[in-house]
Order: sequence, then C-alpha cells, then structure tokens
Amino acid sequence: MTNKYLDSAIPSPCYVCDEALLERNLQLMQRVQQESGAHIILALKGFSMWSTFPLVREYLVGCTASSVWEAKLAAGEFQREVHAYAPGYKQSEIDELLPLVNHISFNSLNQWQRYREQTIAAGVSAGIRVNPEHQEAETELYDPSAPGSRLGIRASELEQADLTGIEGLHVHNLCECDSFALERTLAAVEQKFAQWLPQMKWLNLGGGHLMTRQGYDVDHLIAQLKRLRETYDLDIILEPGSAVAWQTGPLVAEVVDVIENDGLIAILDVSATGHMPDVLEMPYRPAVTDAREPGVLPYTYKLGGNSCLAGDVIGLYSFAEPLQPGSRIIFEDMMHYTMVKTTFFNGVQHPHIGILRKDGRFDLIRSFSYEDFRSRLS
Repeated sequence: MTNKYLDSAIPSPCYVCDEALLERNLQLMQRVQQESGAHIILALKGFSMWSTFPLVREYLVGCTASSVWEAKLAAGEFQREVHAYAPGYKQSEIDELLPLVNHISFNSLNQWQRYREQTIAAGVSAGIRVNPEHQEAETELYDPSAPGSRLGIRASELEQADLTGIEGLHVHNLCECDSFALERTLAAVEQKFAQWLPQMKWLNLGGGHLMTRQGYDVDHLIAQLKRLRETYDLDIILEPGSAVAWQTGPLVAEVVDVIENDGLIAILDVSATGHMPDVLEMPYRPAVTDAREPGVLPYTYKLGGNSCLAGDVIGLYSFAEPLQPGSRIIFEDMMHYTMVKTTFFNGVQHPHIGILRKDGRFDLIRSFSYEDFRSRLS
C-alpha cells in the first residue's frame, strides 16, 4: 500500500498536517467537554498552525497564550476566548494584552498586586498560578513543579495574601501524562489549596493531558473532571497543546547524501536543531515510518541533519532497502512543539507547511524563502 505522505505533490522538506487525524482528536475532546462539563482550549505554545483554526474552533472554545503575540494570534485568527499566562509581564505587555484576553493568570503575588486595578478595570477575569509542589513530568526540561521552580505560587505564600479580585487558580504540572497523574495532582491541589477553592469561579488545570494518546483512560479523565466541578461548583478548564496535534502528521524529509564513518550516515534536508529541537533538548528518538531499531533490518544508518552543528543527529535506524539521494524519510508525529520552535539556524531551508485534506488533496499552505531568513536578521 502506498504511503499517502509520499505523494509527489508534497515537497521536501514539509510539515504535513493530516486534517482527518486532527479532526479525530478534536472529536474526542468534544466528547470530554460534553460529558464532563469542562472547557478545553488550545495551548498555542504547542500548536499554532493557524491555517487549521477554522476546523479547531468548531470543537474548542478558545486558546491560551503565553505572550502578547500569541494572544494577538488567538484574537485575530481563532476569534473565540483568549486566556493568558506568562512567568512575568512588563507594563507595556499588560497594556497590549488586557484588551485581547478574557482570562489572565499571574505567576506571582507581586505581579497581581502591580496590575490588579488595571486588570479589574478592563473587565478581565484574573487568576493566579499555583504550584502544587507535586511532580509528575518525566522530563526535567518540562517539569513545572521541580524544586526551585520559577512557575507558580506555593500554598505557604498565600496564607496572608489578599486575594480580593482573584477569580481563579491555574495549575500546570503535567507533561504528556495520563489521567491517573491528573488524579494524583488533584489530590495534591485539594490538600494544599482547598481553603481557597470555594472562593473561586474557575480552576485551570493547564496542559499535559495526553487524552488523544492510544490507551489513555478517557472515562477516568471525565470522572475526575465531573467530580471536581460538582464538588467545588467551578468552571474547569484544560489547555492541552500536544494532545490536540498528537499523531496528526509527519515531517517529510529527503536523503541528500550517504557517507561512511564507522557506519553509514544519511545526510537529510532537515535539521534536528532547527526543525525538531525536542529531539536534542529532551532528548528523544522520533519514529520513522518503515524503519526499525539499528540492526533489526538489513541496512542501518545514522540520520544526520543539514546544519553544521556537530551534534545535529537524529538517531540510528535500520531499513529494509538501502537509502540513496532522493529517498524519502517520514518522521512521524511532528505537528506539536516543532513548527512553534523552528529556527533559521545556518540559513538552512525551512520546511514547507501543508495540509492533507480529508478528501486526499494536498494544500501547500506556506513556503519559506531567503527573504524570510533575511528579515529575521538586521
């Protein structure tokens, strides 16, 4: 059977969002909203492909923004609710942000006290981010509750605080976690912050709820959200990023050259550091269609990127057939935390961006040029 991502209409390199797979994820999230009474919003930090927003906003009630620019994207392109949180805001950012957002969560009591009157006057629902001091994330880079974290306010800091005007609490300590991690987190939240929950209108449980991953217990998630909402009479908000775009399309790449140095090395037209940075930052080894672990199939290659960074290496993979210039490589699950983190490092060609429509048509949405590279510099 021919792989649909090998269609000659798809250029290389190219991020390809599969519309049918994206809608499948959104339909599951719609079920969670309907059965739990919770609201789900898209975390733009994980997936900001605004050409998909006409579809996404059919299912999700809004977006969460981590910056003024993300808030502008949400307000201008998504055109539904806009929620905001960042570790810190300058006065100029607050001035731009408040006319754009419906909710805003502050990272510290200092920030809340500084912007309290302005926020209330703007009619924006204000919250504070709290730190449950409970760790679930397996990757240190993505662990908001690690010791010494700069993210969120501990319960001990709230004891004497004046929370007049605060309408919600924001908790985010998960990263690609299951519903049982959420259950443990909620136990920590209720233990540490129960005295403040009855005063609140909403509770934002952040992201990291990987409800679209195969094997995730969606019924258990729904039960947790219903219990919480009914116990405290709160609006419950989830803001997944990865889960929205999970397994919704690949990064299509191509072999440029094959060399030998203690094994075969395939040089590709993509870069780990430039186009899939989590491969190096987490690190992790992305799945490649029809490839296996080294040595399993007859031909093993180290897949290397096209930048001059010595460590721009994706990993070792084995293939049934030898690779040669022009061979296509399909890196799976490349829609989340990729396009939002790419760079023009070395001036290497930025991947195209396209959508594989539900009817099988491929639409090339964006190609990048030298002028895009040049305009980033000065």
